[in-house]
This record gives sequence, structure tokens and C-alpha cells, in this order.
Amino acid sequence: MSTPASATLPHHTGFNLKEWILTTDHKRIGILYLIGSMAAFGVAGIMALLIRMEQAQVGAQLITDPTQYNRWLFFHGAVMILAFLIPGLTGFAANYFLPLMIGAKDVAFPRINAFSVWLFYFAIILALLSLVIPDGPDIMWTGYPPYSVTTMANTSFYVFTIHLLGFSSILGAINFLVTVIYMRAPGMGWNQLNMFVWTTVAAFVLQLVFIPVLAAAVTLLLFDKYLGTHFYDPSAGGDVLLYQNLFWFYSHPAVYVIFLPAVGILFEIIATMSKNRIFNYKIAVYGGIWGIIAIGGIVWVHHLYVAGMPDWLRLGMMVTTLLISVPVGLLVMSLWGTLYKGAITYNVAMMYAAACLYLVLVGGLTGIPLALPSLTLHLSDTSFVHAHFHFIMALFSAFALFGGIYYWFPKMTGRLADSKMAVVSFWCNFIGVNVTFWPLFIIGLEGMPRRYWNYEMFPQFQPYHEVATAGAFLIGIGMLLQFINFIYAAINGPIAEDNPWKSKSLEWTHCPNPPGPGNFPEDVVVDENWTPYNYNTD
Repeated sequence: MSTPASATLPHHTGFNLKEWILTTDHKRIGILYLIGSMAAFGVAGIMALLIRMEQAQVGAQLITDPTQYNRWLFFHGAVMILAFLIPGLTGFAANYFLPLMIGAKDVAFPRINAFSVWLFYFAIILALLSLVIPDGPDIMWTGYPPYSVTTMANTSFYVFTIHLLGFSSILGAINFLVTVIYMRAPGMGWNQLNMFVWTTVAAFVLQLVFIPVLAAAVTLLLFDKYLGTHFYDPSAGGDVLLYQNLFWFYSHPAVYVIFLPAVGILFEIIATMSKNRIFNYKIAVYGGIWGIIAIGGIVWVHHLYVAGMPDWLRLGMMVTTLLISVPVGLLVMSLWGTLYKGAITYNVAMMYAAACLYLVLVGGLTGIPLALPSLTLHLSDTSFVHAHFHFIMALFSAFALFGGIYYWFPKMTGRLADSKMAVVSFWCNFIGVNVTFWPLFIIGLEGMPRRYWNYEMFPQFQPYHEVATAGAFLIGIGMLLQFINFIYAAINGPIAEDNPWKSKSLEWTHCPNPPGPGNFPEDVVVDENWTPYNYNTD
């Protein structure tokens, strides 16, 4: 049982730019993260279309300078991961909904929270400037030396963008960990937390532990390029593989920084839409989520199987890489189990959630051969890796985020975004990702290298690239319709009920749509029998 809302707080009225710029309201900060991450997604998506158009046929299509192609790759990869997925999941969703889910009136450090969002926007501006300066970065999102040190391009933009985003993430991690530990509603125990809260806490733990490693790696890169040091220069006693190890020591756990909150959103959607408790809640939390935390930091070497290293290290990392499928499998089984015998509501949020179950299956199964050194020697740096990476992380997490936006749209705006346009855009996106990436799996197995702007030596792969390019444009149409739908629904969408999905979670049961200052009309108190998934007691 819990104490429900009994009155409605005054809402924000009108639009005041100064209030938004200076806001310390966690909900408005969440919206600012959402706007920034969606803008980043739009620009990075245009880069993806340019990449596909260039590869659509053999020979030069749009450009004659491969450096420009490298800049598209840099911007697409770096911005999609660092400015769209991570800020979208841990910036927007955590800011807006985590305090509501635990019954908190605010976050622990509101001013630090506001500072972190503006660090994020400064990073976005810096990244955008890399598109217009004459020597924009061309070093992919990985920034591998020695190329990143010897290139004439501006590596410092890459380094400072990572510094700003990393500092923003660390501040956010400290803020939300303290918020969850100390500001839960009276009576709320750890085993009564929403799955999204658990997954976000775990993601922030990873951020705190691993971001400093990436910051150190790129700082040494900056020193090598501009100050004449030789940390990564083998001719002067440095080690070029040191950077790759430091980079992936952060960047593979970063996959789980994205994956875990995405899974948390799916739990919220699936439990609510199927009106079921979470299947094996404690196993999913302590075995699944914290199992990933325990193992996630010792699997990075599978990104370096083709680099120089002892065979025993490859074998050890093969075991840990395969082992992490166990906690991931526990989470996936819990998602499927939550659906069992549920009274499922098939709205747009649920359609995205169902699509994620398919995407994680394909991404997981295609990751098994990449965990095996003997097969990776054949598949490394082919488009097979490219396609797998998109299925398991980029597409899965983006679909989960879009599903979450549809799920929480009534909470944020008081209106519904479910419409025929939303359904059409979903099918464009779902069909489009399959048309785009399945051909890349096929030609990857046949040896198509990734990141080639011109593949004249492999003309037999042109039909597959043409199909993939058509798929990319179908995704572009779907995303355009989706953003139009979001804007239209926020202005003219149907008015939503207070709790349109009949959820048991506090953000739906205890505060109005949208929540006002202080979040809750009355202090929230829960007892030991309350859970956010208490569906089978009615």
C-alpha cells in the first residue's frame, strides 16, 4: 500500500527562456537532455545517410577526398554513442523519471545537475564545430594512434569533446547515486525499486569507474600530438597498443552503460503493458544487472584479438566474453517471463519493446562468433562486426529509448503520442533496420571490409550496398515521421488520462501529468508490501 496523490500542484505556465536556461528542475533538465540528444541523433543520422550514399555503388559518388568520408564516420560514431545514446538514456530518462520512481521531490544536488547538462551542450557545440572547421577530426570515434597523432586534422576537438561529456557524466553519476541511496520514499526498500532505477544505478557505477580511464587515454593522445610526448610512439619507447587497451577498457563497459538503462526501460514497458510482476525480480537484479557489472570490466580484449598479445590472454578473455552472456541471458529471460500469461496491450511503446526482444536476440547470437578468437581472425574489421554492433547496441538501445518516449509521453506532456503516423514510422524503422543491416552481415562473412569509402576491389558486393542504402533511407523516412509525430502530439495530441497505462509505479500513481515543482502533492510513503509491479493483487 502507499499514500496516493490527493491534489494537483500548480504546473509550469507559459514559456520563459530564462527559466529554462537557469533551471535546476530535474524534469526540465531531463527535457533539455532529450532535445540535445535528439538533435545530435538527427545530425549523426544525416552522416549515416551520407556514408550509405557514398557506399551505394562502386567508385566515388559524393566526394573525391576520402578524408571527408572519415569525418562522416567520426561524427556519426562519436555523436551517436556519446551525444545521443548515453545522454538520452542516462541524461533524459534518468533525470526525468528516476526521482519520480523513488518518490523523491528532487535530486540530491540540483545545481550540479544543471551544470552537467550545460557541459553536455558545450560538448554538442564543440562537436558541431568540427563539421565547419577546415581541419575537422577524421579519426573515427576510436581515435586510434598513430593516425590520430600524425594526421593534420584537429584531434583536440575530439579530446575536449570527450572531456566535457565525461565530466558531465561523472557529475550525473554522483548526483543520482546519492539521490537513490538517501532520497527514497520512507518505507521503500532496495527490493522495491523499479528495474529502471536498478539498471540506471548500475550504469552510473560503470561510468564512475571507467570514464577516468578514457579521459586519461585521450589526454595522453593530446600530449603526444601537441606537446611532443611519446606515450604511444614505439620508436621512442611508447606503446601504440596501450591506447587501444585503455580505450576499450572504458568503451566496452560503455556498451553496458547504454544497454542496462535500455533494458530497464523495456522492463517498465513490458511489465505495465502485460500487467504482470517482473519475472524472477531478484535473479534479474542481483544475477543479471550486477552480474554484468562484475564481469563487464574484464572482457575488453575481445576488441583486440587481432592485435599483438599472448595466446593465453585471448583464451582467458574468450571465456569472460562468453560468460557475460549468462547475466545478459538472465535479464532477457526475465523480460520474456514477464510477458507470460500477461494481458498485453499492443500500443506503440509495446511495439518498440517487442522489436527490442528481436534485436537483442539477433545481436546476441551474432556476437558469439566474435567472442571466439578463431572466428574473429576472419571476421575482424568486416561489415559483419559493423552489423552486429548496430543490432546489439545502437538499434536495440535506440528502439528502447523511442519506446520509452512513447510510454512516458503522457507523463511529460499530458497528451498521447500513439497515432497512425506513429505506427507507420515504427514499421518504417523496423523494416528499414533489417533491410540495412542484414546485407552487411552477408557480405561481412564474404570479406567486405568496414569503413571503406570506395570498394573497387569488391565489385560483387555492390548490390548488397544498394539494398542497405535503400534500407537506410527507409529508416530516415521513419525517423522523420516520428519526430513530426512527437511535435504534433505535444501540441495537438489527444489529452491523456492521469494513468493511461494503469501502471502501479509512483510516477504514474502519485503525481499529475506533467508533474509540477516538488513532483508530488503529498509526501510519498510506501509500506513493505508495495511494489511498482503489484498487478496480480487486484
